[in-house]
Amino acid sequence: MSSARVSELIAELQGVANPAIAEHSQRYFKTGPGEYGEGDIFIGIRVPVTRSVGKKYKDLSPDEIYELAQSEIHEVRLCAVQILAEQFKRLKNVVQQGELFNLLLELVSSGRVNNWDLVDSSAPYVGSYLVHVPDSAQLLDSWSSSENLWQRRTAVMLTFALIRMDIYEPTMTLCEKLLTDTHDLIHKATGWMLREVGRRDRGVLRSFLDSHASVMPRTMLRYAIEQMEPQERQHYLGMKSR
Repeated sequence: MSSARVSELIAELQGVANPAIAEHSQRYFKTGPGEYGEGDIFIGIRVPVTRSVGKKYKDLSPDEIYELAQSEIHEVRLCAVQILAEQFKRLKNVVQQGELFNLLLELVSSGRVNNWDLVDSSAPYVGSYLVHVPDSAQLLDSWSSSENLWQRRTAVMLTFALIRMDIYEPTMTLCEKLLTDTHDLIHKATGWMLREVGRRDRGVLRSFLDSHASVMPRTMLRYAIEQMEPQERQHYLGMKSR
């Protein structure tokens, strides 16, 4: 049975849809044949608007969030994971956090979280629950080995929360493992997380770059060194060109 609140939320989002924005989003999120977002449906709502609407429904139950995330409309699914992440950040109860963590993993696995903005709006926040997962290393290893692009990106982005807790090893392990990944969206994610590690501990980043800069995908390397001084950036770019 459909929740009345979910129906109201979807109707409210549809009421602020903009066809011109939708057309742009279809291109930006690569929805054409053979592209990573192939076939996704946009109605044209900017991120701050989905977030604003979602705040009115911030207390949806996990079942209602799950229902919302079943929508074929991208922005509705985005609103669902935004609500999930905001709830997670407010919760102090570890059991309830675990329920939302597992819900996100289910939504990724079932294909409801199927673009980088959906991953990045949720995984970097719920990832803090990894410290309560006994086999978290195994989970991250399994997901980073998946043929599913979004599972791999989620594995990387979950570690963002750990970086903010000064826990770097999971990120570094995944970044080393994914050096040979062929997808640009993984190069960007791993490079971004390396940069975030470098913001907090430049020595950890330098150690990784000293070992791997010569074989890193160029996009990954450029993202990783973005906050470094020009001379140091050139040093690591030079290692790549040798």
